[in-house]
Parts: sequence; structure tokens; C-alpha cells
Amino acid sequence: MSIQHAPVHRADFDQVMVPVFAPAAFIPVRGAGSRVWDQSGRELVDFTGGIAVNVLGHAHPALVEALTEQASQLWHVSNVFTNEPALRLAKLLTEATFADRVFFANSGAEANEAAFKLARRYGHETAGPEKCEIIAALNSFHGRTLFTVSVAGQPKYSAGFGPKIEGITHVPFNDLEALKTQISDKTCAVVLEPIQGEGGVMPAEQAYLEGVRALCDQHQALLIFDEVQSGVGRSGQLYAYMHYGVIPDILTSAKSLGGGFPIGAMLTSERIAQHFGVGVHGTTYGGNPLACAVGEAVLSIVNTPEVLEGVATRSALLQRELMRLGERYGVFEQVRGMGLLLGAVLTEAWKGRAGDVMKAAQEEDLMILQAGPDVVRLAPSLIIDEADIHEGIARLERALARLTSA
Repeated sequence: MSIQHAPVHRADFDQVMVPVFAPAAFIPVRGAGSRVWDQSGRELVDFTGGIAVNVLGHAHPALVEALTEQASQLWHVSNVFTNEPALRLAKLLTEATFADRVFFANSGAEANEAAFKLARRYGHETAGPEKCEIIAALNSFHGRTLFTVSVAGQPKYSAGFGPKIEGITHVPFNDLEALKTQISDKTCAVVLEPIQGEGGVMPAEQAYLEGVRALCDQHQALLIFDEVQSGVGRSGQLYAYMHYGVIPDILTSAKSLGGGFPIGAMLTSERIAQHFGVGVHGTTYGGNPLACAVGEAVLSIVNTPEVLEGVATRSALLQRELMRLGERYGVFEQVRGMGLLLGAVLTEAWKGRAGDVMKAAQEEDLMILQAGPDVVRLAPSLIIDEADIHEGIARLERALARLTSA
């Protein structure tokens, strides 16, 4: 039995959806690899990866197979029961990382919510109710729940929702001296993105992360790495912390973990996990068989030398081409980031116009992102074909040529 779908158009969004988004003028309807087709049949090259989500591109056959096979067996049983895909994925994650224990959620925000609650619970049970303060970085982003927007260092996301959650402070990123002045024995956790994503694709400095780890140890505070955007191969290692050799106490993962299917995870050690006993935290859909079956397929493919080494090759090509365009058209002064999470920083003359570049690229059949008003962000599939990279760059060049000649 096939369902007959009523026709829908982009204008319907403005009539029926809560207006918290302003989507593009076209509606994608099909994807394959790093190409996307809209309702009119127009083909676009995808350098967005669904905002660092579609780690293996669109409709990867292994993910389609994993999802359809699991869908024919078991969709949902709730957390009154466990399930085989969740256990298999948890084992893959613990075997590949520092962690001993995993909590599955539905999104990065939920994974971070769990991490922040666990940190406060840990502080309360090990040192008393005063050990509840959380320090985060300015320009960070950790999700859209009330707790996570309060922890994030961008007031525009937390303003206007009533009283803030107390006990949260913010310090400049990559500034160890600023953290030293703020951290104390009341600090239960320091929360950082090893690569700030929404804050402009800004990697942490090696000495900074090492210093943060030492300060956390000195004050018995937990170090939380938010790897929602930087994790699952995007940096060229399975998780970005592996580049630095700095081990967190808690790590959060989402986005690429499901390759496009909603899933989040909080990873931690045995010692810390014991502070989340039965009934202390929970979720209805977290760890469901469908998401975990897809996550298992994603991790099995991504965590291989072939894919991770390929990230470095593709990253070098993209960085080289972006700098070439920057020099030719005077729009990019720097390309920063790690692996296939890259930010092209606009020159002084083009500051504030990342949205214009994104729109012009769409008009040339290329999907790109921005990370704030001054940075053009690319987060394509980790296995994007080299031919698609060259074609996408050619389309970006056409967009920049039009913009700079206007």
C-alpha cells in the first residue's frame, strides 16, 4: 500500500511552521553521495553535510541497509528493556575511546544536558552542594535546551527566556590565564569544544587543552569535551581529543554518529558513571534500535584507516583551493579548522557577509554554511569524491566572481 502525498511548496513553510528557521528558497528531495536534487530537479553539490551530520553522504548503501534491516525487526521497546544494536554500538564506542560507559540520547543537546547534569551530580556527591559551578568558553555552542543555552557562551541564544541557570561563567577560548582566575574548588566542570563550531571554526591550542586538563585535576573538576560537531572522524581522528592526547572525563557525541539519523551519546569513565544511578536520568527514545543500528554501521565504516586518512587528503585539497580563491578574489584571509570541519575567514572588506556568500553559492548550485557572520563553513561528507570537491570549488568560484564584480 503506497501513501498518496499532497503537493507541498516552500511557501507552505511560512504558513504552517513555527518561524524559528529561515530555510533556503528550494526544497531538497533526494540525495546521493555529495549531490542533492531539489523539487525542480536541479542538482547541487553538498559541502554542508547537513551541518556536519551526513558523515558518509546521502543514502549510503550500508546505512540504508542497516536501517531497513532493523526496521523490519524491531523499532522501539523503551528503556524498560535493552536492545542488541544499543549494546553493540556502546561496545564499539568504549573499545575505540577512553570511555567505559555510554548513555544514548537523541541529539547533541540531550547528550550535553546529560553531561552537565552528571557533572553537577558528581560534584554534589563527592564534595557537597557548593561544588556545582560550570565554566564554559565565550562563543561556544552546546545546544538549545535551557541548560545548554545557559552554558553556551553566546547570549543571543539564552536571552529572553527568563532567569538564567545559576553557577555558570564564561571565559575567553584559548586563554588559560583567564581560566586560572575563574576556576576554584567550587567548579564541578569545565566544558569546551576542542574545535569551536558555531563560534567560527576555531581549534583549541595544544598548550591550552593541556593546561585546562591540569587545572581540572588540581581543582577536582571534570573536563567535558563537546564533540557533537568535531567527532566521528570529522577531524581526521575518530574524535578530536585524540589529536591532542588530552583525555576528557566526559565526551558528548551526536551529529555524525548517526550519519543523518538522530542519535546522541555521552561517554564517560566507570568512576564517574556510577553517580548516575537508576532513575537519576532518562530518555524514552535514546538508544532505540533504529538509531543504534545506523550508528553501528557509521562507526564501523568511519573508524578505519582508509576513511580517516582520506579525511586528511580531502582537507588539504579543500584548504588549498579555498586559499587560492581567497587570494584571487580578496574574500578569505585565512582557512582554519581541522579535517573536514573548515572555516574560511572573511577579509576585513567582506566582514559580516558570510550569508551573502552562502546565498550566492546556492544560486550557483552549491550548498555551504556559515559560522557566524564572518566565516564561511564547510563540513562535507568524509568520503566526498575528489571530482565533487573540484566541481563544488568551481561553483564557489563562480559565486565569488559574481559577488566581487557586483
